[in-house]
Amino acid sequence: MKSVCTEEHCFHAFDALYCALTPGARPISPEFPDDKYPLFVTWNTCRPGRHPRLRGCIGNFEPMSLHEGLAEYALVSAFRDHRFRKIDKSELPTLECGISLLTDFEDGASYLDWTIGVHGIQISFPHPSRLGAASASGTPSPMSSTGYLPRLTSKQTFSATYLPEVMPEQGWDKIEAIDSAIQKAGWNGRITEDLRRGVKLRRYQSSKFTVSWDEYVVWREKHEQV
Repeated sequence: MKSVCTEEHCFHAFDALYCALTPGARPISPEFPDDKYPLFVTWNTCRPGRHPRLRGCIGNFEPMSLHEGLAEYALVSAFRDHRFRKIDKSELPTLECGISLLTDFEDGASYLDWTIGVHGIQISFPHPSRLGAASASGTPSPMSSTGYLPRLTSKQTFSATYLPEVMPEQGWDKIEAIDSAIQKAGWNGRITEDLRRGVKLRRYQSSKFTVSWDEYVVWREKHEQV
């Protein structure tokens, strides 16, 4: 089956970043269909002999026009991922760009109703004090935090996501993945079984493609000659 995501999507995102960092550079007009998909743009730093290292990853679960959406989130991911400093021009030769187009969204019957290596997960849950879960009712997983219940603050609902490739890359089982997503969402208290059962889970699949800076340069030079 033909992949939904292609190298052309990655080249378009790379081109948006290159032009944003290079005065006078003109973007190459995309040639792929302007379909609408939920999407994520991932930037990794690549060093010889090392595994790629995350440099930025942000996306949108609302279907977006690919022409505008990929260009927009290429820059959002590069410049506004609060976990990292902004990408600068000197880093371009070390980067690879991954595009994930999200498909097949389904509500899970429980927090365990998904398949590692197939599904990404999108979770949301209320503050545990709203569930009456102040007391521990389950054995914390190896990734749980310390056993206390923070005060209810203005953040009454938590949410987070992991793309499908994250769980196999990290070697997580389902509970480890859910617990990590709960922490990623901003919960820093103890993770109990009641809390897990309060998670609303949506599973999804993704079509992903990744290209390197060198591949992008070849693509751009080819199109500049046309």
